[in-house]
Amino acid sequence: MPFSPRLSICLLAFCSHIVFALSIPNVKDRTPHLSPRNYGFRFGNLSWGGAEPSDPLAQGAERLDDISLPAPEDGCLFSKDARNCWRDNFNIDTDFDERFPTTGKTVTYNLEITNTTMAPDGIERVVMAVNGQYPGPTLIADWGDTMVINVKNSLDHNGTGLHFHGLRQYKSNGADGANGITECPIAPGETKTYTFQCTQHGSSWYHSHYSVQYSDGVLGGIIINGPADAHYDHDLGVYMLSDWYHTPMFELAEAARHSTRGPPKADNGLINGTMKSPDGSLGAYGQIHVKKGLRYRIRVMNVGTNDHYLFSVDGHNLTVIASDFVPVVPFSASSISLGVGQRYDVILIADQDIDNYWIRSDPDSACSVNGNAGNIKAILSYDTAPADAQPNSTRHSISSGCKDMAVVPRVANTVPSDRFADAVQSLAMSVNITQQNGPLVQWYINGSAMEVDWSYPTVQYVLDGNTSYPRELNLVQLDEADQWYYFVIQTVQGLRVNLPHPIHLHGHDFYILGAGPGEWDGNIDGLQFDNPPRRDTAMLPAGGYLILAFPADNPGAWLMHCHIPFHVQQGFGLQFLERPDEIEGVMGDTSPFYNECAAWKDYYGGGQAFQQSDSGL
Repeated sequence: MPFSPRLSICLLAFCSHIVFALSIPNVKDRTPHLSPRNYGFRFGNLSWGGAEPSDPLAQGAERLDDISLPAPEDGCLFSKDARNCWRDNFNIDTDFDERFPTTGKTVTYNLEITNTTMAPDGIERVVMAVNGQYPGPTLIADWGDTMVINVKNSLDHNGTGLHFHGLRQYKSNGADGANGITECPIAPGETKTYTFQCTQHGSSWYHSHYSVQYSDGVLGGIIINGPADAHYDHDLGVYMLSDWYHTPMFELAEAARHSTRGPPKADNGLINGTMKSPDGSLGAYGQIHVKKGLRYRIRVMNVGTNDHYLFSVDGHNLTVIASDFVPVVPFSASSISLGVGQRYDVILIADQDIDNYWIRSDPDSACSVNGNAGNIKAILSYDTAPADAQPNSTRHSISSGCKDMAVVPRVANTVPSDRFADAVQSLAMSVNITQQNGPLVQWYINGSAMEVDWSYPTVQYVLDGNTSYPRELNLVQLDEADQWYYFVIQTVQGLRVNLPHPIHLHGHDFYILGAGPGEWDGNIDGLQFDNPPRRDTAMLPAGGYLILAFPADNPGAWLMHCHIPFHVQQGFGLQFLERPDEIEGVMGDTSPFYNECAAWKDYYGGGQAFQQSDSGL
C-alpha cells in the first residue's frame, strides 16, 4: 500500500561516510566567471593577489562603496558593471523554474572515490576521498550547460553514488543519485555516468547518499555561473563549513542508532577542509587574502553532519544575495545562520583597516554539540597585513536559535491558496525508541521509519508496473500534472526529544508558507502565499511545524528528508512519486539503469561483509 501522509509518523535516518576523489578536466573558460582552470584554492586557503588570470572583468575593477545594481535592461549582457545581466534575454529577474538557457555546451568531470588517510585538522584518520582530496573538486559550469559526471567507485567495501544537492534535475530524475530510490548503488570497480542540464544558477554541493558516507569525505562543491544581484570584483568560490569526527562515521552512526543519548559530539569543525586540532598543536587555519576596497563573493555552505553554524567575519558585515539556489533581495547581516545543507551567497566588502580578522564558524548552541566550539576559525588577511600574525579582532554579537533567516525572493511568485484547505496533507514527525537487544532509535513520518532497498529502487517498481509498495518506502504519490501540493510537517507534541531539523527536498524548490513552534493552529489566513521564501532546505523548528508547497511539474521519485545523517539513517524521510506514468518516458534509455543494478546485485549478493543495517539513505 502507498505510504499515507495523513497518518501520524515518526522518522529517523542515517548517513554514511565516503570521501570522493575528483579529477578536474581541462575545461575551457566560457564566461568571465570561475572555471576549473582558474579555481585555485584547496583545503580552505583562498588567495587573490590580483585579478583572476582569465577574468578580464576583474582587471581594473572599480572600487565602489555601493554594491547595489539598477534593474537589468532587456537584452543586457553580463559585465563587471552589470553582474545581474546574463545573455540571450536571461537575467537575474528570470524565473528559472519557468525558463532557462540551453547553451549546447557540455562540461565533463571524471571522479574517483577511494579509501585513503587524511588529516584535515592535523589528526590522521581513514576517509573516503574524491580524486584523492577532501573536500572533493568543485564542479563548475554555466547556467544552461549540460554536465556529464563520470563516477568510478574504487572503494574497498562500499557501494556509493552522488547526489547533486539542490539541483532540480528537471526531467532527469535518473541523475538524482538517491540510492534505493533512483538507482542502485555503484558497486566497487564500477562506473556510473550522471547527465543533467544546469537549469538553475548559484551555489551548492554534491555528496554521497549511501547511508552516512558523505560524513567520511564523499562531497565537494558546485558552482553554476549566472547573474547576481550585486556588484562584486572577485568570486572566491565555495566556502564549506562542517563538523568533523576523528572516528569513522559508520561506526558512530551505528552506535547512535542504539543510544538514547543522542548523536555523538563532533571532535572539531572544518572550514574548507582544514582547521587547527582542538589543542592547537596540529593542523592549520585557512586564509582568505583580500585587497582593501574590493568586493568579494563568497559561497558559504553547511556541508556538515549535525551542527548548525553561525558564520561571521569580525569587523565586517555580509550582504546576502542568494539562499540555496534562489536569488533574494539583498540584505546586510553580521552573521549567517546555516542548517545542514543550506547555502548563502554573500558579498564581503574589504573596507576595514588593513589587518588580519577572524572568520568564525560557530556551532549554534541551541542544537549543536562540538568539542571545539568557539575555536572553529579561519583568517581574513588584507594584502599588506603581517603575514604570520594571528588576528586580535572581536566577534560580532550573535544570537542562537537554529532558525532560518528571513529572506525575500528576488523573483516574486504567488502560491495559489484557493485549494489549500481541501488539498493540504499532514506529515506527522515523531521519534520512537524500542528495545531490540538494547534501544533502537527511529524517526517516524506518519508512524513509519523509512527504509529503502538498495537492490530494488523505487524507479524499478515503476518500470515493473509494480504498485505493491512496502510501507517502509514512505511513499506519497502525486498524480496530477502541474497541480499544487501542500504539506504540513508537524512535530508530534509531547515527545521526549524535540530538535530542529533541516528538511531537504529533491527535485524541487519548495515554498515556505509558514513555520513556528508548537502545533499549527490551522489558521490559513496567517500563512504567506504572496512571494513566500523559496528554497530546497528549510528548518523545521524544534517541536514545531513547517508548511510547504510546490507544483507537480517534474516527474520522478523524489526524496524529502532531514539532512542530519544520523536522523535520515534512522528513518527520517519520505519520497514523492510524482507523475509515475511519465517517469519511464523521462528516463529515455533504461539500459544503464538495468546494467548498474545488475552489477550491484552481483557484488552485494556475494556475501559482502557490510550489509545494509539502516535506512540506506
